[in-house]
Amino acid sequence: MFHAYRRFLPLLTFILMLTSGCAGITPYAISEREIEQRLKEVVQDFDREQLRSGSPLSLSLDDADITLGPDGRDVAVIDLKGQVSLNALLAKLPVDIALKVEGAPVYDSTEKAVYLRRLQLLESEIDSPFFRGDLKPVTDNVMRVVAQMLETMPVYRLDETDLSQRLFGALPVDVRVAPGRLEFVMDDQ
Repeated sequence: MFHAYRRFLPLLTFILMLTSGCAGITPYAISEREIEQRLKEVVQDFDREQLRSGSPLSLSLDDADITLGPDGRDVAVIDLKGQVSLNALLAKLPVDIALKVEGAPVYDSTEKAVYLRRLQLLESEIDSPFFRGDLKPVTDNVMRVVAQMLETMPVYRLDETDLSQRLFGALPVDVRVAPGRLEFVMDDQ
């Protein structure tokens, strides 16, 4: 019986230190760069899903620049540059896009993942040699696709193979926006 308690002693000690508000414990943080890298993976995964489902829409990302906590606000601002292509009649019709969106990072404890929710389009630019006319319908459709992607696919998921991340995932934590990073903190903070 003592051996069973011995295995859980380090975990119990860690949990007690976290919940006691010990000043030596710092929150687990994710940098803007880590989220940018994950966002590129999310776009690739989304594009593969679109192709598997038979969608004629293809999405690629050339650059993603994320700013966390601008002006002390609890939001993430994302500058996306890439290309949306419509594959129709054996031709690929590309449209270059540049979007600036703002969203609130939200932690889902059941998924152990961070999503961007409540997205707002701040700026948009579309450039295509094949398209002339009112760009608002195109921008609205692209924004819907981006919003669907970001609200359903996490921009960060805790790594269950990493001990510290697995422990944070087992605790009642939330995510807090700080300048340049997201911090996992105890839920009551």
